[in-house]
Amino acid sequence: MTVVLLALALDRDTEDRLLPDIIDHGHVIVARPANVPELLAAIDRHGPDALIVAASAGTLTAELLAASDANGIRVVALAATDHDRRYVADLGLHEVVAADADWVEIERVLTMGAVIPLRIDDPPDRGGYADGAPDVVPGRTTGSGSSGSSGSSGSPDDPPPGRHRGRRAGPGRRAKPARQPVPGPEQGTAAPSGRAAAEPVAGLEGPGIVIAVWGPAGAPGRTTLAINIAAEIAAAGHTVVLADVDTYSGSIAPSLGLLDEAPGFAAACRLAGADALTRSEFERIAHRYNSPRGAFRVLTGIGRPSRWPELSAERVSRTIATLRGWADYVVLDTGFSLESDEEISSDLFAPRRNAATLAALGIADRVVACGLADPVGMARFLRVWGDLTEVISTHRVHVVMNRVRASAVGLGAAGQVSSALRRFGGIEAAVLVPHDQAGVDAAVLTGRTLRDAAPRSPARLGILGFVQRDLLTGPEAAPARRPWRRAAPWRRAAPAT
Repeated sequence: MTVVLLALALDRDTEDRLLPDIIDHGHVIVARPANVPELLAAIDRHGPDALIVAASAGTLTAELLAASDANGIRVVALAATDHDRRYVADLGLHEVVAADADWVEIERVLTMGAVIPLRIDDPPDRGGYADGAPDVVPGRTTGSGSSGSSGSSGSPDDPPPGRHRGRRAGPGRRAKPARQPVPGPEQGTAAPSGRAAAEPVAGLEGPGIVIAVWGPAGAPGRTTLAINIAAEIAAAGHTVVLADVDTYSGSIAPSLGLLDEAPGFAAACRLAGADALTRSEFERIAHRYNSPRGAFRVLTGIGRPSRWPELSAERVSRTIATLRGWADYVVLDTGFSLESDEEISSDLFAPRRNAATLAALGIADRVVACGLADPVGMARFLRVWGDLTEVISTHRVHVVMNRVRASAVGLGAAGQVSSALRRFGGIEAAVLVPHDQAGVDAAVLTGRTLRDAAPRSPARLGILGFVQRDLLTGPEAAPARRPWRRAAPWRRAAPAT
């Protein structure tokens, strides 16, 4: 039987509902604090194995997480709303349970035996383990031999135990302190310096990198490529914002099963135009795609093409410049047209429909130009390749050909596609993504990325290789998982209160 020393910081109704089950399962409640200072005092005085707290600024802060990590204490947050989940996610805590969940579900998360949903609105049986597999059950195992095993571990030279919530170091990048959480309307100014000092997080230094995904007309796979590039970069441990800049047919929202009644990117542009795009406003208008291996923020595109005047060049440029200051990578799904001669000559300030795409390509650090690997798709791509090289320099362009298959171009499909691009476009090093209709259909059907819906998909593996080889510059450093603290053999459980 496993006995866990718990400290509860919950509202009265939730606490009264859970208390009988906690006691019936043999766990011990050592403290029932009401706020963060009392929780910190309970950690020093009682040394609980785990904290179960409400997902609010009054009972959960970066300072509390730092103290818990330093003492090897697991923290489980109970979230009642999507705002609570976003707040907890910004703090870097993955152990989140619905506030109305029963004790069995909370205990599964507490012992790392629960399946964490990929999406906020998913049932708990869909998803994967937060760290790949169930971990060791925390707490004190009663019975023969428990004292010996507890006393044999945890030498003074061992590193401080706890849960590792940091992002993985970006390839070729140096470590920097963690990005501070965004103060919410009720949060005020939290003091996260303790956590930043106790657990540095690896990421990029300076402004984030902007990646624009462009392709010609004819559905070459721009949106699919942009979504999965964002997913793979996020899985490497970076903070990512995915934005839909397409003024003709925004497709990110339906591809990920998100509501697009209020376009996030258009709202961000309006706020940026009024100098009102703050971190809190961004959190309000951005969707969050949750994944056990790397979540990322999504700014959905305009639902109706007639709203394209909202995406002016100045607004788009200011929005992207602001986003790159908050995220390691900003991935942009752009439109197809590169025409710039549609403005009226007598009105130099008239809006242009392609201004958003041209602004995104101009500000991007890297441009991913994609096309379809069939005769029609390659003809379309090569016809506008010259126009793209006139808009931007080719040294920051990566060419990706989607759906490479022998059924469309004959035997030796990869060689034939590469040869055609080299002969007619002067493109020497193109990335070829294999055709996998079943994997892409599974992702679209479930509203997920290829990494979550079909992790062994050849298309996903092709995109992963491209991201690791060309967009990330070197091997990623995976964080080591630190062990749970074992109980001292002389420690006696206090009765439940």
